[in-house]
Amino acid sequence: MSILLICSQDEQAAAQRLADAAGLPLALYQQHRFPDQELKLTLPFAGAVPEQLVLYRSLNNPNDKLVELLLLARHARTVGVKRLWLVAPYLAYMRQDIAFNAGEIVSQQIIGQFLAELFDGVITVDPHLHRIDSLSQAIPQGEAIALSGAPRLAELISRERSKPLLIGPDAESEQWVALAAAQIGCDYGVCTKQRFGDTEVQIQLPSISVNGRQVVLMDDVASSGRTLAGACSLLLQAGAASVDVALTHALFAGDALSVIKAAGVGEVWSTDCIAHSSNAISMAPLLARALKPLLV
Repeated sequence: MSILLICSQDEQAAAQRLADAAGLPLALYQQHRFPDQELKLTLPFAGAVPEQLVLYRSLNNPNDKLVELLLLARHARTVGVKRLWLVAPYLAYMRQDIAFNAGEIVSQQIIGQFLAELFDGVITVDPHLHRIDSLSQAIPQGEAIALSGAPRLAELISRERSKPLLIGPDAESEQWVALAAAQIGCDYGVCTKQRFGDTEVQIQLPSISVNGRQVVLMDDVASSGRTLAGACSLLLQAGAASVDVALTHALFAGDALSVIKAAGVGEVWSTDCIAHSSNAISMAPLLARALKPLLV
């Protein structure tokens, strides 16, 4: 059965790592943007059509990319691709899972259904799920596989820091921090956070002593950077010897990276789910392990 992995040029490096790990050929689809910002896309096959197509597309900067998915998937089905898989290491629009105010659109349900209708399965890493237990509740049809970057980050932390103290910046981070701490046998704690807006937060440290400790702040995603910066400042004031950051998704919108650096953060380590200068760990081995059983 013929199988092809495709990606855009801007994600070629990470997609190549997945192709190598999964033993799949890789090809680039072509993108052209017209002056009015419409997209023209060209799939990398004109003759024989693969029976299965794997699309690698991480959904940071999601609005344009979701249109790409629609065009690519619909065309692939039209030309005869029988099975279509999406590897989206970062999955957008998952945070809005309920309506807090009248008239709010619950994007998680809509985008999840959109992806379910386009693909036979979706593989992602640490989706930002608040009030549901599994990705299949957001993507209700086909395969919905959620992996975690925590084990890979734990391996890196154990190499870089002796007897680290892992700290989660908020309650939602406990699932990843606890998993990583159990893997490498270190202490951990979780801060409490009160949010007043997209960039305004108030942090309270856990009761565990941080004095003289090599602290690693660990989370699934850094967007504005304000939560990590606030936690870092408090940790250093409380006597932490150093504060580094390890996270799955390096979104770092706007001045986020400079904000956390100004707060005193030392090293910033991220997985390659989103291409960024802080990438220190490849998720390709885990993604390949999840993908291979689907390709039958």
